[in-house]
Amino acid sequence: MAAFAIGEGWQIHDAAGRRKYLSTDERTRFLRAADSLSPRRRALCHLLAYAGCRISEALALTVHHIDAERFTVTIRTLKRRKLVYRAVPVPQAMIELLRRLPVGADNRFWSMHRVTAWRVIKATMRLAGIARPTACPKGLRHGFGIRAADRSVPTNLIQRWMGHASPATTAIYLDAIGLEERRFARRMW
Repeated sequence: MAAFAIGEGWQIHDAAGRRKYLSTDERTRFLRAADSLSPRRRALCHLLAYAGCRISEALALTVHHIDAERFTVTIRTLKRRKLVYRAVPVPQAMIELLRRLPVGADNRFWSMHRVTAWRVIKATMRLAGIARPTACPKGLRHGFGIRAADRSVPTNLIQRWMGHASPATTAIYLDAIGLEERRFARRMW
């Protein structure tokens, strides 16, 4: 099976028709399972669920990327060899979780490798009883996009929060929900 970048043939379902994003129930179970972890691992799990960021973006987060007044985290990513920043709103409780964590000399919250962080997420998914293909960090990211679309967040905000270069990439999440489609279907039911 060929791997595609989002926007280049990527779909919200795998080749077997299984969704690749966490449902609302799975997200809730994941966050509950994360609550049983150490404060540092708990914060990582919550950040990925609430900010929709990639693992590498979460691990790069420093104390200077937290805006406690505006309840945002500033996510740093590398796009076409250029650093790009985006502010993503998160719940106040997420800010408090981060503020209670001790930071390293480099002001980062996590000093773990991406692979270690990936394993933390996978183990938490198992603890929550979440199975493949959603049981991975990308399942959280895609779940963030689906949840935002389902809650009628404007497309430009979803695009900005997720760091998509193209609106076509964000449109995949909007197409997955089909809110108008469901409204029409309800009329038939």
